[in-house]
Amino acid sequence: MADTAAPAKARVLVVDDSSLVRLYYRSALEKAGFQVEQAINGIEAMEKVLSEPFDLVIVDVNMPRMDGFSFLRTLRSADADAATVPALMISTESETQDAAEAKAAGANFYLVKPVAEAELVRHVCVLTGASL
Repeated sequence: MADTAAPAKARVLVVDDSSLVRLYYRSALEKAGFQVEQAINGIEAMEKVLSEPFDLVIVDVNMPRMDGFSFLRTLRSADADAATVPALMISTESETQDAAEAKAAGANFYLVKPVAEAELVRHVCVLTGASL
């Protein structure tokens, strides 16, 4: 007998200090079928990724307490399964060196805000392996 249960939704952690940005990403991603959790800075995000599994982390650069670059460097150096979770960095910083620093810190991909809903969902699908 075939298993007819729906596949588990990919879990995405959105890390951004802007409540409007978190709401926008959450709305777009939940509409596309993803489970979304949120954190307001890198410290809160580290607590979450070390205590529960995520399929992707979306992270801003400029945040209080721990910025996105520091968060990714800390995440990538963690002795835990969380160290390998894909990361999409999205920021208003648009210089070439910003994308290079993001990749050096451990981002799998870098986008510049504002990001259209369809573009966000497409990148999240690619990074999580979800169907488009």
